[in-house]
Amino acid sequence: MSIFKAYDVRGVVPDQLCAADAQRVGRATARHFAARELVVGRDARHSSPELSEALIRGIRDEGADVIEIGLAATPMLYFAVEALGAGGGIMVTASHNPAQYNGFKICREHAIPVGEASGLLDIEASSTTIASDPVAQRRGGHSRADVTARYVEHVLAVGRERPALRVAIDCGNGMAALGLEPLLERLPLRVERLYFEPDGSFPNHPADPLHAPNLADLREAVRRSGADFGVAFDGDADRAIFVDEHAEPVPSDLLTGLLARAQLARTPGATVLYDLRSSWATAEEIASAGGVAEMCRVGHSFVKAAMRASGAVFAGELSGHFYFRFSPNLVADDGVAALVAMLDLLGRERQPLSALVAPLRRYSASGEMSRRVADPQAILADLAAEHAAAPELSHMDGLLVRYPDWWFNMRPSNTEPLLRLNVEARSEARMLRERDRLLAKMV
Repeated sequence: MSIFKAYDVRGVVPDQLCAADAQRVGRATARHFAARELVVGRDARHSSPELSEALIRGIRDEGADVIEIGLAATPMLYFAVEALGAGGGIMVTASHNPAQYNGFKICREHAIPVGEASGLLDIEASSTTIASDPVAQRRGGHSRADVTARYVEHVLAVGRERPALRVAIDCGNGMAALGLEPLLERLPLRVERLYFEPDGSFPNHPADPLHAPNLADLREAVRRSGADFGVAFDGDADRAIFVDEHAEPVPSDLLTGLLARAQLARTPGATVLYDLRSSWATAEEIASAGGVAEMCRVGHSFVKAAMRASGAVFAGELSGHFYFRFSPNLVADDGVAALVAMLDLLGRERQPLSALVAPLRRYSASGEMSRRVADPQAILADLAAEHAAAPELSHMDGLLVRYPDWWFNMRPSNTEPLLRLNVEARSEARMLRERDRLLAKMV
């Protein structure tokens, strides 16, 4: 299986991804961009220093300069590319994957992501032969930069309200604390800290807050401390999952609708994007706040491209990615910025989080379910034929079918060999009936 995925590079170290691969990726990326400078950051995985060093060698072999920011969260890398005026950047990380994985998230100028539809296939092709090519006559330089202080100012601009709340925060031993600790010095919060120390072995639980068991410690901390809400970050801090004051997880699609309120208050009538797995309530909430709700494909490179094309000011995904238009040129997903936006929401509304979410829980949703199947495309083709007469049928991402009283989306995962299903209906009975019927076909 290729280490080149839909929107990043990822594999098990060293069996699928090693230092030699990293050096080739560095050279191929520098050549593809023809950029003068690239920013490189890394997470705390045990393999990251070696892969980062090899990646930097490869970039410099092509004659490009490297600005190394060292240990960082992925959103800090995005910010650094823009703030330093670099031609692109590469983050050494495997995000929420287990400790034995690592990989690279690649972006060009203004942190524009590079995915399968925007250059990653070309980088993959080049990387297979580039090792035998001569290196540049002028080897690239190597400097270091610390963007932490400027990054804090950058995320603080997302919201104006600073309510004095008690918050439980689980960094999962990932990279969130790098930007979060100096941010917390600026906020009037009482914080219950969980696993702030970056540790690439993830000794307490996997850094994947979308998986419900990984929220157990956070939920217990909210109950124990009487926190107003809790937040858990994934391994590279570009995602955030929230729980309310009762320690109940808040679906990220519903939160997209709520967080859009403040963004639309600043830019009335603007466009807000939501991924096609989101509840009907998400688009309805955006519209009620005066925004234009538009659906988009799942995946950070696709969402960011759609935001740039539509001029959207904000976007959210079911997976806990929240996207902000930080400036005319910089569109990025940022879990720490989502925390600032949550504080702004609660400060503006002056209601508990559970009370804000409750009206949006008006439909019955299955949540995302995944199955390993023998032939995903055959299943999707059969379902498309079965629902050919549906009022709405889309192949934007897998198969989306909408009826007046229920809908479903079934799509292949972009990162794993899985087929994923989401179902929503106006009644629980209808949702359960359609969910079970569709699951029976996922074999």
